Amino acid sequence: MTQPPWNPRRLSAVAADLPDGVTPPGTRGRILHAALRLFAERGFFGASIRDIAREVGINSATLYAHYPGKEDVLAELVRLGHEELLTRLRAASEAAADDPAAQFAALVRAQVLVHADYPLLALVANQELHALTPDRAAPALALREDARALLLAALRRGAAEGVFDVADLTLAGIAVGSLGLRVANWFGPDQPYTRDQVADAFVGFALRLVGAHSRHSLPEG
Repeated sequence: MTQPPWNPRRLSAVAADLPDGVTPPGTRGRILHAALRLFAERGFFGASIRDIAREVGINSATLYAHYPGKEDVLAELVRLGHEELLTRLRAASEAAADDPAAQFAALVRAQVLVHADYPLLALVANQELHALTPDRAAPALALREDARALLLAALRRGAAEGVFDVADLTLAGIAVGSLGLRVANWFGPDQPYTRDQVADAFVGFALRLVGAHSRHSLPEG
C-alpha cells in the first residue's frame, strides 16, 4: 500500500476559526480571532495586548473596553474550546448505539474531529490553560472532567461486559484522549489525509488499544 507523503503543518495554513454561533459580534469577536492566532503562534506570554490590538486594527485602550485584560481573552478562548469538545462528545454519546464499543468509537471519533476542525482553538485551549489563574481555569477544567467522565464510563461499561480487555481503565482513557489531542498539532488543509480518514484510523487505533474483541468492527463515519 502506498503511503501519502508526510507534510509538516505550518500555522499559517490553518484558519483561526471558532465554532459556529460563538463568536461575539463586532470588535469583540475580531479580538478573539486575532488573539487565537497570536496565542497559537507565540503562546500566551509571547503575545501582548498591543500585538492583539495591532492585529485587529485598534489601540490598546479600545481593546480594554471589550476585555479587562489579556487573561480574560484567553479564558474565553479556553472555555469555548472545552465547551465545543463536551458538546460534541455528548451528542456522539447520545447518538451511538446501545453498545459500549460503538459508543466508545463514537466518542473517539468526535474528539478527533473537533481537534481537526478547530486545531488552533484546541491548541490554545489545551496548551495555554496553564497560564490562567485557578479561578479562571476552573470552568474549563470542569468541562474537561465531564468530557473525561464520558469516555471513562464507556470504557468501564465495555470492560464490565467483556467487550474490552483493559488492565488499567484510567491509563487507557488518558492514552486514548492523547490520541485526539495531538491531531491539533499537525492536521491542516495541507495534509494528504481528510478529517474523516484521520478519524476512522484513530478509532481503529483506539479500539485496539483497549483490546476490543475482533467482532467489533470499525463503525461507519
